[in-house]
Amino acid sequence: MAYCLIVDDSRVVRAVGRRILEELKFDVDEAENGQIALDRCSADMPDLVLLDWKMPVLDGLGFLKELRARPNGMTPKVVFCTAESDLPSIQAAIDAGADEYIMKPFDQEIVQSKLAEAGII
Repeated sequence: MAYCLIVDDSRVVRAVGRRILEELKFDVDEAENGQIALDRCSADMPDLVLLDWKMPVLDGLGFLKELRARPNGMTPKVVFCTAESDLPSIQAAIDAGADEYIMKPFDQEIVQSKLAEAGII
C-alpha cells in the first residue's frame, strides 16, 4: 500500500484529505506543519505528499525545498493543495519540485484526477 503524508495546518483539510486518500487505498499520516513533516519523512519517506502552502513553523515551499535537498528527497510525488492561485506561486511550487497543484477546496474527483495525471495512481 502506498504511503501518503498530508501536511496542512487545518485539521479539517487533513481529515478530508485522509478520507479521500484512504478510499484510494493509501496508508495516510498527517503533519500540521512543514517541520513535523520533515521529521516524519526522516523516519519514513512517503510515496506521496499532499502539501499546503501557508503553515506556521515551516511553510509548504520551505518544506519542499528542504525535502528535495535530502537523500531520497526526490522520491515522493508532491502535490501542492492550496488556495494560492496566482501564476507566480504556481510556478514557484513547480520550480521547487512540486509534481502537481490542486486548488482548495477540493473533492475526491479532483484529487483522483490530479494523482492520475501525476502518475501516482
